[in-house]
Amino acid sequence: MRLLWIAGIVCGATVAAAAAFVVSPWWWLAVVPLGAVTALAAADLLQVRHSVLRNYPVLGHLRFALEGIRPELQQYFIERNVDGRPFDRDTRSIVYERAKGIDAEEPFGTELDLYASGREFLVPSLAPVAVPTRAPRVRIGGPDCTRPYDMALLNVSAMSFGSLSANAVLALNAGAAMGGFAHDTGEGGLSEYHLRPGGDLVWEIGTGYFGCRTGNGDFDPALFAEKAAHPQVRCVSLKLSQGAKPGIGGVLPGPKVDAEIAKVRGVPQGRTVVSPPHHRVFTTPRELVRFIGRMRALADGKPTGFKLCVGSRSQFLAVCKAMLEEGVAPDFIVVDGAEGGTGAAPLEFADHVGLPLTEGLMTVHNALVGTGLRDRIRIGASGKVATGSDLVKRLIQGADYTNAARAMMFALGCIQAQRCHTNTCPVGVATHDPRRARALHVGDKSQRVRRYQEATVKSALQIMAAMGVDDPSQLQPHMLQRRIDPQTIRSYADLHPWLAPGQLLQDPPRSWAPDWEAAHPDRFTV
Repeated sequence: MRLLWIAGIVCGATVAAAAAFVVSPWWWLAVVPLGAVTALAAADLLQVRHSVLRNYPVLGHLRFALEGIRPELQQYFIERNVDGRPFDRDTRSIVYERAKGIDAEEPFGTELDLYASGREFLVPSLAPVAVPTRAPRVRIGGPDCTRPYDMALLNVSAMSFGSLSANAVLALNAGAAMGGFAHDTGEGGLSEYHLRPGGDLVWEIGTGYFGCRTGNGDFDPALFAEKAAHPQVRCVSLKLSQGAKPGIGGVLPGPKVDAEIAKVRGVPQGRTVVSPPHHRVFTTPRELVRFIGRMRALADGKPTGFKLCVGSRSQFLAVCKAMLEEGVAPDFIVVDGAEGGTGAAPLEFADHVGLPLTEGLMTVHNALVGTGLRDRIRIGASGKVATGSDLVKRLIQGADYTNAARAMMFALGCIQAQRCHTNTCPVGVATHDPRRARALHVGDKSQRVRRYQEATVKSALQIMAAMGVDDPSQLQPHMLQRRIDPQTIRSYADLHPWLAPGQLLQDPPRSWAPDWEAAHPDRFTV
């Protein structure tokens, strides 16, 4: 139906041309505009740079016309403070420009309200250093890991095949292969589209155990070991919860479960798939860490970890106590912020459940430091990481590396139409309609993903150099400051307690003591 009117235009142009020769030359007045529209439609359908134009030839140019007057529209909203919130710089524009290889620079300074409470600042140095010529990498692999992996500072966060189109997954993985960074599969299984381009993978296993499940939905160790042995699978990750909807599972409606998705996930075709809110393979912190050790053994020593959206400090401390008593620890932990993400979720969960990334990240970092486990466990941060400044802030707050989902979708061409759940994505990112998915040209969009990641890491290194450091390990909490009110600015070193190595084992500080006392390795509940 989207292209039916184009067919009508072509027919009209043909009829008008015939009439111009047979009936009257005046018909050329109709042939010219109809022919021009036909030529423009053909050009739009054949080009590969703009997915919107491939799905909406001719009409899609209206979007680009509106983009042309965006600065004037932004100023309108700035002056009127529309929706009651201070207008912030359009992060999507930064991502789009970097993906296209355009320097994201603007004249006349910032338009942000630098005196707004909560505004954060990175501290520049009067003695900046040279920007490193090579981006540092993070070695992931504790003492029980025999096949460590060097992770990039910015990677593709978890997004499943089924949520994303085949072309979107192909482009993400091809971009990761070209740029040398990792691609998290999401919990929807390990598909040929993850494997075909050759990029490094973090295989994520959720509560549904998709891709490694038995017929009744239990974890299948033999199937897991078989797929984890694939050379592109560099790490395996167990998803405990996600920022968009911690504490509940997902639902994939039966009409979307076609033969291909059913095969990848190991579920019946055409039947609604429900991910349980909890895992079957463990019920206590002790059982969790034992299962992590089992996964690592089944994966032949590859780095193994878990992802969570933090809620209760005492529950995470219970996991730390289980690690200490069992002598087993993950190689990495990914902290997902309650800011949400690309996963669809009930509004109440998105708005009110789970800790934001800042608090969750610092909780995990300090808990691991305080229990003497931090040196063997790397921390990834996931939650609205889009720019170099985002990356640097997360490193200061306790992360070793970061993952991005929404920004990677923007790099693919996502225009945030918020129609992901309808299967009618206008740019072919979140749809399984083959006619819509074809709009996403894998070769073009994979280059955009690579350019975006490269430019963002480069930006982070430039910011760190301006701060006087040439390695993430030199970043300290006092280098990030927050405005408390129009007259007061305080650093993260003063705003938050930072535990010393092993402090919880020796003399827990008053602010941590009740949670440490309540934590028990054999129960999650207090």
